[in-house]
Amino acid sequence: MTEVLPFRELLPDGTLRFHLHPGQTRAWDSEKRDVVTLAGSQSGKTCFGPVWLNREIERKGPGDYLIVTATFPLLNMKLLPEFLDLFQFTLKLGRYYDSRSSFEFHSGKTRVVFGTAKNPESLESATAKAGWEDEAGQKQFSLAAHEAVRRRMTIHSGRLLVTTTPYVWGWFKRTFYDKWKKGDPDIDVIQFSSVMNPLFPRSEYEKAKRDLPPWKFQMFHEGRFSKPAGMIYDCFDVEVNVIPRFDIPKDWPRYVGHDFGPVHMGALWYAQDPGTGYLYLYREYKTETKLHTSKHVELFKALSKGEMIIKRVGGSHTEMGWRDAFSAAGWPIAEPAVNDVEIGIDKVYALNKQNRVFVFDDLDLYLDEKGTYSRELDDANEPTDKIADKETFHLMDAERYLLSEFKPFEAPQGKGYGGQQF
Repeated sequence: MTEVLPFRELLPDGTLRFHLHPGQTRAWDSEKRDVVTLAGSQSGKTCFGPVWLNREIERKGPGDYLIVTATFPLLNMKLLPEFLDLFQFTLKLGRYYDSRSSFEFHSGKTRVVFGTAKNPESLESATAKAGWEDEAGQKQFSLAAHEAVRRRMTIHSGRLLVTTTPYVWGWFKRTFYDKWKKGDPDIDVIQFSSVMNPLFPRSEYEKAKRDLPPWKFQMFHEGRFSKPAGMIYDCFDVEVNVIPRFDIPKDWPRYVGHDFGPVHMGALWYAQDPGTGYLYLYREYKTETKLHTSKHVELFKALSKGEMIIKRVGGSHTEMGWRDAFSAAGWPIAEPAVNDVEIGIDKVYALNKQNRVFVFDDLDLYLDEKGTYSRELDDANEPTDKIADKETFHLMDAERYLLSEFKPFEAPQGKGYGGQQF
């Protein structure tokens, strides 16, 4: 039997030696700006992170460094113990301060700031030289959190390590995997399976292969994207339906779909090619702070300046108060012709399946929601009728309210408002 060496070994002479498996070695050797290890569960992703970051600190010298994971439990139960085992207890470089969520070197000149995707604003005080995002492929790890990490590393052109198993088809896939597949020179994606880790039992791998649905086995044990069960718009083809931005002719009719909320307000602008009936999503709007209705209207009018808005629809049947408030403020919104959620989803699905809707490739918030909008699964990994975290998908609701009125090759019908130019 082949001897399985420990990941980390302290030799008698005090030398610390790491035994990297082939997948980890490829990530270690990569000199790209963004190094993404997309791998199966328990494949050795998280234990690799502290080793990689320590090398970046040795290269870049004193300063700030970032570590961000998807959730607080992941930080406390998995990532932080792995980090402290190397930095604090083995290398004895410094001390972790829970009150400040930072590891501070004895020199006083270097610190590692920890954060979670649920609280990305905690990172804003750091100007980092490198960063590590752990489990960035999880739904809880938002695009906003990733952008916060990237902002903090801009000055020093910091390198980023991402360690994750593929989970959903959201911003992570588009930002890293899809760009890498298209040849982005700054991104390196290293994929490997759970059994690349010599400590992962082959028997468990074979059992998972036998018992799990193929999509789940491929994602969670092979580290490869596969469309997960429950994905609502599984027919939406990013290779076909996501396109580069172009100048929309001024005479194309425009339509706006709205979703209301005291804090999270969502809106989408579509233009329709009169010749083909194709719809083009060209603008998104999503707030994270509470604004007065008049302020929203002011922003809507500024964004739509010079555009002929044919119709605006939004809200459920019970949200007439919202529609009245926007109408009073100078932005009339009609009640959607279809209020049933499932009927609306079916109508949007049909438009997507027939490739009648195209989306500009810089609309990250919309595309993130589109790729993660899914149904809850039961114990047999089969989709249920319940939409997972439905209350967070404001742009999907805005889309449904508007597009449920469209049919291929036809403009929306029913009671609405005439064109209004701002």
